[in-house]
Amino acid sequence: MKNMASFDRLLRAFLFAPIFIVLAFVVGAGTVLGIIFFVLAAVMLATSVVSFCPLYRLVGVSTCKTGHRGGMAA
Repeated sequence: MKNMASFDRLLRAFLFAPIFIVLAFVVGAGTVLGIIFFVLAAVMLATSVVSFCPLYRLVGVSTCKTGHRGGMAA
């Protein structure tokens, strides 16, 4: 079930993920904070690819016009 619109996916893939990657290198790629930033970047990319954000579903949000809120996709 999709719950992310194209604009939301593009922001995650081309804005937030690169920012997190740059921040990881700035603070140190091997540091705890750097690893956290890499994980956040991976989550942004993964959710962008599958068009689904588990946190959105948890709070009942959908940025996708064709998304179904709270139900199963047909």
